[in-house]
Amino acid sequence: MRYELYYWPDIQGRGEFVRLALEEAGAEYVDVARMPARRGMGVPALLRFLEGRAERRPPFAPPFLKAGKQVIGQTANILLFLGARLGLAPSGESDRLWAHQLQLTIADFVGEAHDTHHPIAVGLYYEDQKPEARRRTVAFIDERLPKFLGYFERVLERNPRRSGYMLGGRISYVDLSMFQVIEGLRYAFPRAMARRASRIPRLVALHGRVAARPRIAAYLASDRRVPFNEADVFRCYPELDQR
Repeated sequence: MRYELYYWPDIQGRGEFVRLALEEAGAEYVDVARMPARRGMGVPALLRFLEGRAERRPPFAPPFLKAGKQVIGQTANILLFLGARLGLAPSGESDRLWAHQLQLTIADFVGEAHDTHHPIAVGLYYEDQKPEARRRTVAFIDERLPKFLGYFERVLERNPRRSGYMLGGRISYVDLSMFQVIEGLRYAFPRAMARRASRIPRLVALHGRVAARPRIAAYLASDRRVPFNEADVFRCYPELDQR
């Protein structure tokens, strides 16, 4: 099957979690909004879905995935769908639910990281809410960052297979997403993450293990990987990384 991924063309954002799963699996997919509009793709194709003209069950927001006649929205939901099909999820129901639970917790973490630079309103520019962003970031770095990272470090430690992966004995979409979280946090808060590295050795090792996987390494070195930038979920504002 050829999958169609719909996400904004100029940012990694939440679509990157889906891209990493597709890339690791070697799946055939089209990043629709990054393709030419003259071929019926591009941002206009994405907007047709969002405006409700294309589907009886339109998604609320990108990312969403088209697989045959199915259209699946929400990052964690897309990964739940793809996991079994791409060999990136456990086979048992209990383990699949555990993977989904971890992915939903990652989504919470990513949302809180985003809100450091947009604590008041998404519709306002960062420059319109800098004092509030500073206060929000202090709380994030002091309280939320250690809480989330400590939790995921314990998950790795308590995996009974001792595989170095988040669950079971082999890589899953949760590991790929955890790689992206660490990568994004290192971009946004390099000083805070450097100070915390010694407390999360398993997460640091997992990040390196994922980055070294052949298909992921090739993807990271390619032009398919959109660079981090200050229109994205993870943004680097040095004045916020002062704790």
